[in-house]
Amino acid sequence: MDTATLKLRGMSCAACANSIENAIRSVEGVSECSVNFGVEQASVTYDACKTDLNAIQNAVDAAGYSAQAIQEQDLLMGDDDAERQTRQAASRDLHRKVWTGGIISTLLVVGSIPAMTGVQIPLIPMWLHNFWLQAILTAPVQFWCGRSFYVNSWKALKRHASTMDTLIALGTSAAYFYSLFVTIFPEVLAAQGLEPSVYYETAAVVITLILLGRLFENRAKGQTSEAIRKLMGLQARTARIIRNGQEMEVPIAEVQLGDVVLVRPGEKIPVDGEVVEGASTVDEAMVTGESVAVKKQPGDEVIGATINKTGSFKFRATRVGKDTFLAQIVKLVQQAQGSKAPIQKLADQVTGWFVPVVIAIAILTFIIWYNFMGNVTLALTTTVGVLIIACPCALGLATPTSILVGTGKGAENGILIKGADSLELAHKLQTIVLDKTGTLTQGKPTVTDFVTVNGTADRNEIHLLQLAASVERNSEHPLAEAIVQYAQSQQAELTAVRDFEAIAGSGVQGYVLDKFVQIGTQRWLTELGIETQALATQRDKLEYLGKTVIWIAVAGKVQGIMGIADALKPSSAHTVQTLQKLGLEVVMLTGDNRPTAEVIAREVGITRVLAEVRPDQKASTISALQAEGKIVAMVGDGINDAPALAQADVGIAIGTGTDVAIAASDITLISGDLQGIVTAIQLSRATMRNIRQNLFFAFIYNVAGIPIAAGILFPFFSWLLSPIIAGAAMAFSSVSVVTNALRLRNFQPRIH
Repeated sequence: MDTATLKLRGMSCAACANSIENAIRSVEGVSECSVNFGVEQASVTYDACKTDLNAIQNAVDAAGYSAQAIQEQDLLMGDDDAERQTRQAASRDLHRKVWTGGIISTLLVVGSIPAMTGVQIPLIPMWLHNFWLQAILTAPVQFWCGRSFYVNSWKALKRHASTMDTLIALGTSAAYFYSLFVTIFPEVLAAQGLEPSVYYETAAVVITLILLGRLFENRAKGQTSEAIRKLMGLQARTARIIRNGQEMEVPIAEVQLGDVVLVRPGEKIPVDGEVVEGASTVDEAMVTGESVAVKKQPGDEVIGATINKTGSFKFRATRVGKDTFLAQIVKLVQQAQGSKAPIQKLADQVTGWFVPVVIAIAILTFIIWYNFMGNVTLALTTTVGVLIIACPCALGLATPTSILVGTGKGAENGILIKGADSLELAHKLQTIVLDKTGTLTQGKPTVTDFVTVNGTADRNEIHLLQLAASVERNSEHPLAEAIVQYAQSQQAELTAVRDFEAIAGSGVQGYVLDKFVQIGTQRWLTELGIETQALATQRDKLEYLGKTVIWIAVAGKVQGIMGIADALKPSSAHTVQTLQKLGLEVVMLTGDNRPTAEVIAREVGITRVLAEVRPDQKASTISALQAEGKIVAMVGDGINDAPALAQADVGIAIGTGTDVAIAASDITLISGDLQGIVTAIQLSRATMRNIRQNLFFAFIYNVAGIPIAAGILFPFFSWLLSPIIAGAAMAFSSVSVVTNALRLRNFQPRIH
């Protein structure tokens, strides 16, 4: 299955998005398709053996729109010049049409004042009252300014569909052509005893106001993508590399893997790499959120787009182009902004049948008023009002614009949200499960105690340390690294291991100097039938202090234990308290023994502890919590957390953890600061609150606006909604929704 992102052109409302989505889904081989009206993009998953991008683009063209595949390299490297130029060209075209329509509409309104009020105003030239002149003045507004409404309506008609443009074209055409008929054949109305009335100003003003609304809407929608532009702006444009002994400056796109890059003080680091010469401090705040510059020396990793502060250094490029850390962040944010939240399904269903229903209501309105009142003016005014005021655009923009701003705001706060569904679900969370090592703790355990059966520090102890560390050197577990580092600090000489084996969640074993060495948990050794009572007292003391106890057995007999401590992160206790204040249950999940786990839990204020859980049991443990009827988030950083992260309703990975954990998660905290959990939940709640506000106003607008336009108040108050006011309301309903979504840019996490 291949995936592609398409840039769409020609959409005017949410009904257009539905039409495109249906057209793409009808292509054989397409398995998934999501069209986002807010960002004017389609995300498509398809079987490359059955179809290709050309077939998908042809389907979009046949539906009356256009689609262009977005190249991933351009998407990630910030090459958005073409998109910006297209948006600017559209804006200039709208400006010209709005100014033209505005000037002509002003003349028409001034010329219509006597007919509307029955009062002759001396200052108004008599020639402005002429119906023929008004018809000529209205024509360029109707057919040039409003040309797109006719073009899009005709495309929709050819595919037996209807859109917002259909309503606008019908409403303004009804006003214009009725007025033109009255202008050409005034005697027809006079024969029926009716006063000839024209609505040229209605058609012109409505078109102008709708175009003005679209101009504001485009400008506001452009602001919602500000987060992406900020991220892309962090990228360096050039790099100073050394090839064949020569120093040269090249565009960043030409940097290749293995190139040696020179960075001077104050410059941006162009790509990801590893320092090979020199030393400096680097400002990594854009990635980690940490304001303190980080020291870099040979062997340390550097991240593209971070800023070199003090010294010069050379590094070897290890990730370039779309593989850099910044490029991956941009890609994740774009994927999230192009995705659909489940709450949007309701709006999609409504807009699917909205336009046909509105047309039916407009026809019924005309029939009722004309038959019962015999007043063509009343019937026409209400019909045009219904057609003009109906606006599915607001419904279509309600969700995606909020998602667009919310996910962008998350990126600014060091929180990468993979999809709109994750952002929506986060506000419903009831239980937060925190892994211990690397999540609540620093993830850098150190050996604090080493006790042998002999109880004394002698050559036998160093020899035992040599055996244990030699085996652990083959393991990737953080505790193994702590044991190796401790052995090296004690000058223990490590040696080769034969028949090494790692038993997940239990320990490791192998032959060292022809001796069979086993290092792991007491539970594992007990299961193997190895007696552990000799060091039970020392074990109890270490566990009381909250230390992890590792047992060492040689030739089937316990020879010693190690106490290993992992310091808590400074933010752990405060984050747990804040989560509890937000009404969330906080659970600690760890493979450590229960006494050790409970000590750590007490320090941070967690009351529910799930201890001695093997890596292969973590996912089933999350499943058991879900079986209690809870919506669960799992927070972890290691490879062994990946299944649990995938099983949880929302998986939250610590960004300082492994790539596997990040890939399996729904939300990534780039900096590794647990406070990001609180920020993510608060952002989710703020975004969903904003979406509900948008949907409420969009629904209320249509539920109240259409009946009022249809004249429901006329029998009681003799008042009709002017089509001009209806046009203004329709034009600015979408603007109000986008403007409300933009309020999310002011989001700030609340620290309790």
